[in-house]
Amino acid sequence: MATIIDNVNQRLSKLGYINGSRDARTWLRTKVNSLKATPSALMSDRERLRSQSIIGRMYFYYYDPKTKDQLKYYDKFPLVIPIERYGDGFLGLNLHYVEPKVRFILLDKLSTFTNNKMYDETTRLRLSYQTLKSASSIFEATPCIKRYLYSHVKSRFLEINANEWDIAAILPVESFEKKSKEHVFNESRKKF
Repeated sequence: MATIIDNVNQRLSKLGYINGSRDARTWLRTKVNSLKATPSALMSDRERLRSQSIIGRMYFYYYDPKTKDQLKYYDKFPLVIPIERYGDGFLGLNLHYVEPKVRFILLDKLSTFTNNKMYDETTRLRLSYQTLKSASSIFEATPCIKRYLYSHVKSRFLEINANEWDIAAILPVESFEKKSKEHVFNESRKKF
């Protein structure tokens, strides 16, 4: 059974678009609402599920924050690129905290930190919090930096290969609690 991401890849291929190209991104923006993407539909792709995350790769997963009562808002289905690992969790970039067009800008800027230019299952970002702090041109990442505890991850990690990062970034599956995504995007713009 083809998954949402597989279907999008096939449609892009039939149109002759290459993932990451301007034409592919334009098509994705116009078709995103017709894709009928949901967190449960994405998580049904068992071949992509992993028991742990790897620094520099991209993942969807379910999350229930430890401090959710104190948070103004939070994302229950983050799209995260882990950048640093700790004993009890990791620091990551949750792309859902910025609007989709900014996600593309951020991914373009982060592409300078890939370990190779093949954009396949071997590609990952070589990135740390210190690197982000010192790279003033990547200001879009500021509202995306979040700390996650392993004990509050409520599913396996759905791995997204580098050639599919654009597709994952545009899918409207952010699941914010307490505030709307529009509110979150507005708050994030203020942090730029």
